[in-house]
Amino acid sequence: MNVTALAAHTPEAVRAALAARGWEAQPAWFAAIGIQTFVVLIEDITEPEREALVHWGAKSGTDVLTGDGWALMAGAASRIAPLARYDRAPAELARLGPALGRLLAARAEPSRTWTIRGGEVSLDKPVIIGIINVTPDSFSDGGHLPSADAAIEHGARLAADGARLLDVGGESTRPGAAPVPVQEEIARVVPVIAGLKQRDLGPISVDTRKAEVARAALDAGAAVINDVSGLRFDAELTVVAREAQAGVILMHMRGTPATMDDLAKYDHVAAEVAAELAATAEQAERAGGGIARERIVLDPGFGFAKTATHNFRLLDELATIVALGYPVAVGLSRKRFLGAATGRPVGDRDRATAVACALAWERGARLFRVHDVALTREALALASATTNPP
Repeated sequence: MNVTALAAHTPEAVRAALAARGWEAQPAWFAAIGIQTFVVLIEDITEPEREALVHWGAKSGTDVLTGDGWALMAGAASRIAPLARYDRAPAELARLGPALGRLLAARAEPSRTWTIRGGEVSLDKPVIIGIINVTPDSFSDGGHLPSADAAIEHGARLAADGARLLDVGGESTRPGAAPVPVQEEIARVVPVIAGLKQRDLGPISVDTRKAEVARAALDAGAAVINDVSGLRFDAELTVVAREAQAGVILMHMRGTPATMDDLAKYDHVAAEVAAELAATAEQAERAGGGIARERIVLDPGFGFAKTATHNFRLLDELATIVALGYPVAVGLSRKRFLGAATGRPVGDRDRATAVACALAWERGARLFRVHDVALTREALALASATTNPP
């Protein structure tokens, strides 16, 4: 008899073991997902629901920890999955089914594409978003691109290095940054977007919170709106995105760049950011927004209304955001928390950025907004080579 311990942190180990023993790819993948440990936190639960869940856990072999108004359940996904079925779950737990079903579906079949204006972006391999800041005051590269021509040439280098999307921003969102007038922001970004479009360097994103800026950028050739406010700063921006059928990146932030540092207060940062992002996506998609789900990407907002400790925890627990079922983008490039870990100044954090992006890929992120595309591409090439989804 030979006994081998398989790597428990990834379903790939079980999938590979089953495939080597004759299982077909898809059944092997679903079986591997099914026996992985699944942990869910359930809040706002009633006393009868809590008692029913404890009873279910004892029967099914899942662990259940409970307190006043909450429960935490852990076990193999295949053992928990019957609770998502109306014909298998106890009547007392009927409320749990829809939400649990969505989490399980996102886990088993993550998004493979992102629909943007005029096309789709495959998510099977890492999508690197190259940063083009045409601002005088961005935290790490403000003023480095003094003209539209310089910005366009920089975009060409980013594309050559492997960027699949170019993100053009005309307003700094560093902590304490002041807002930029609409016409000034338009004057900064539109010539650059038009020039990049003319060079046919791939899809272009505009990094803005303002509907008027986004409309001008889309007219110039942008296909994506990247909004750090998650469509909360300017209600008209939702209408612009919907009518243009643009892709949208909705980021988590509390307050504004001027106030966000004072709002960095969390008891459990990953769970709270996930809940707030879920509400943002719900607003965009269903509650009058009308933006199609397949056009939405979520960004947990590293560095925005979060301390260094919050950012480290959020990176480690990024799977909580991925479990919402939307593709996840991360903006880790040169952030302060990387400096807190490495001691490196802002201009010397690209290696740390690349490592952080590789960790984020392992935890389920698929889009990566960075300054140094070439270095990040190498790190992500290695990280993605260790996974082999069917």
